[in-house]
Amino acid sequence: MAQKKWYKVLDHTSQLNENRVMTVDAGHQQLCLTHFEGKFNAITNKCPHQGGPLGEGSIENGKLRCPWHGWDFSPCGGDSDGFDDGLASFKTKIENDAVYVEVEEEAPHETTVTDIMAETMVNWGVNRVFGMVGHSNLGLADAFHRLEDSGQLKFFGVRHEGAASFAASAYGKLTGKPAACFGIAGPGSTNMFTGIWDAKVDRAPLLALSGQVATQVVGTGNFQEVDLVRTFQNVADFNQRVESQSKHSELMTLAIKHALLNRDVSHLTFPDQVQTIPAGNQKASSPKGRIASLKIAPPEESLQEAIEAIKEAQQPVIIVGHGARFDMDKITTLAEGLSCPVMTTFKGKGQISDQHPLGCGVLGRSGTPIASWFMNEADLLIVIGASFSNHTGITPKLKTIQIDFDPLALAKFHSVDIPVYGEISRTVELLLDNLDDFKSNKISRIDEISERWSIWRAEKERRKLEDNRHGISSIEIFSQLTQTAPKNAIMCVDVGNNAYSFGRYFETQEHTFLMSGYLGSIGFALPASMGAWSAVGDDRPIIAVAGDGGLCQYLAEITTLVKYNMPIKVIVINNNELGKISKEQRAGGWDKWATDLVNPDFATYAESCGALGIKVTDKEKLSEAYQQLFSHQGAGLLEISADVKLI
Repeated sequence: MAQKKWYKVLDHTSQLNENRVMTVDAGHQQLCLTHFEGKFNAITNKCPHQGGPLGEGSIENGKLRCPWHGWDFSPCGGDSDGFDDGLASFKTKIENDAVYVEVEEEAPHETTVTDIMAETMVNWGVNRVFGMVGHSNLGLADAFHRLEDSGQLKFFGVRHEGAASFAASAYGKLTGKPAACFGIAGPGSTNMFTGIWDAKVDRAPLLALSGQVATQVVGTGNFQEVDLVRTFQNVADFNQRVESQSKHSELMTLAIKHALLNRDVSHLTFPDQVQTIPAGNQKASSPKGRIASLKIAPPEESLQEAIEAIKEAQQPVIIVGHGARFDMDKITTLAEGLSCPVMTTFKGKGQISDQHPLGCGVLGRSGTPIASWFMNEADLLIVIGASFSNHTGITPKLKTIQIDFDPLALAKFHSVDIPVYGEISRTVELLLDNLDDFKSNKISRIDEISERWSIWRAEKERRKLEDNRHGISSIEIFSQLTQTAPKNAIMCVDVGNNAYSFGRYFETQEHTFLMSGYLGSIGFALPASMGAWSAVGDDRPIIAVAGDGGLCQYLAEITTLVKYNMPIKVIVINNNELGKISKEQRAGGWDKWATDLVNPDFATYAESCGALGIKVTDKEKLSEAYQQLFSHQGAGLLEISADVKLI
C-alpha cells in the first residue's frame, strides 16, 4: 500500500479567507483548498468534466462552482448532489496556524520515451535548447528539466520562439553543430519558421522540436491544431512525427545525423499523449559507431587540374566563404606560400584578419575597394567554401578553381573551369603538399596590398569629415568601433544599411562574424548573440550590432540576457528609419513611404530590463561610450543616434 505524506500547503490560515477557495501544491499534485464553515478542506483540483481548475472557482450558496462550466460540488467533501462525478477528498490538519494536507507519497519517476530521446540528443552533443515551455510540450520539457538538473543540458527560456530559432541557427553557424529550438503546437512552432529557414539556406545544422495536440483530436479543428509535419515539409530535411510505437532513440539519432551530415534542418513533432509514455526497455543511443570520418579527398583528376592551374598562375587570389570557416589555418598557410591576396565573402568576414599582410577584407556590395581591386587584377581565382552569390560578385570572367564539400554548390550559378569536390581541410592539405612547386613564378602582392590599404584608410578619413548635423555617420561609428571593440569578439550583425557599413568600414582582427546570409532576415543580431554566448560562454566577448528596425523585432530578449547573466553588448544604430528601404524606394523612382519609425528610448528601456543603458548623440563622446559599454561586466546596450544618409 502506498505511503502517505503530510505537505504544508499554507503557511498561515489567514492566507485563505472564509468562503474562499484556492489552488495549492502538495508535492507535484495540485489540490483545491476550501475554507468553508470554519473548516479547511482539500479536494481534487480538476473538475471531472473538462478538467477545470476548481481552485479558481468560487463558493456560491454553499456550493463550490467550477469556473469553466458552472457545475457545483460540496466544498467540504467534493460530492456532487448525489451524482457519480464527485471528487476525491484529502485529510487536512492545522499545526501552528499552518495548513497541512495528507496525500499519497509520489512514486519514483518512471523513464519516458521523451527521457530516452532527450538523453540520445545529449549523447550526440546537442545540449543547448532555446524555446518556450507550454501546454503541448510539457512532457518533453520535463525531460529537459531533469537533464538540466543533472548538468547535461542548458535550456534558455526566450520571449519569442522566433528568437529561439535564430539563436539555434547562430549556434550552428558558429560551431558546425546543431542546437535545438523548442515550441508548442500551432503558433509556437510556426513562430520558429523564419529562424529555421535562416539555418537552412545558410547550411547551418539545426534541430527543431515541436509539441503537438493529442493525436486523438487531430482533424477535429482542435485548439492550436496545425498539421506540423506538412507545415515543416519544405524547410526540414528530416521531418517526422513521434508515434507511440516509434523506435524513439533511433528516430532522434536519425534526426541529428541528418542535421549534422547534410548541414540542414531536422524537425520532430511530439503529440501530447506520446510524451509521457513509459519507455519500457528502450535505451538511449549514442554516436559511437554511427558516424564516419568526413575527410574525403577530391578525385585525383580534378586535384591535378587544380595543381597545374596554380603552378601556371603568377597572380592568383584566394576567395574564402563561410563554408571555409573551420579550415582557415591551412588556407592561410597556402596563401602565405603563394604570397597571394586573400579576400572573403560578407558571411566570411573576419576569417582572415584585416591586419594580416595578405588580408584584403570583404568582396562585393558590403566590401572594400581593396578586395575588388585584387580580384580584377588576378590571373586565377581559388574560391573555397563560397557560394558565388550576387551579393559577393565573384567574377565569372577569370579562370577559377572552386573547392567545396557540397557537390551541388560547385558551379551552381555558372560553369567554373576546375570544380573540385572534396572536404576542404583535406583538399587544402593535398595542395600544400605541392607548395614548393607553386612558389617559383609567383609575384608577391604584399607591398601592393599594404599600399591599397593606405589608399582606402585615407578615403575613410575623408569620409569621416562629412557631417550633416543629423546624427553620427556610419563611418565614424565603425571606425571608432574598430579601435575599441575587443579584438576577439564574436560580432552578430543584423541586416540593412548598418550591415553594409559594418562590412565595409569595420576592420577585423581575431573577430568572428555571424549574420543572416541568404535569407537576410531583419532581427537576427540580438537572438544570434544569445546563440553565440551559449556556445562560448564568457570565453569570448559577444557584440550584437543592429539598426533600430532590426532590434525592435526581438527587443524583449534584452530581458533574456539579464535573466541568464549573458554579458552581451548590444549596439543599436538609431536613425528612426528603415534606411535601406528608403534608399531602395528612391533608387527605384518611388517616393519614400512608410519607412519612418517611432522608437523607444533604447537606453532607458535596457535599464528598465536590468541591463546597462547608454545613449550617445555626439561623435566626440562615442569612443568613451564604447569603452564604458565594453568594460561593463553584464549585459549592456549602447544607443547611437545616427545619420541615415551618411552610410
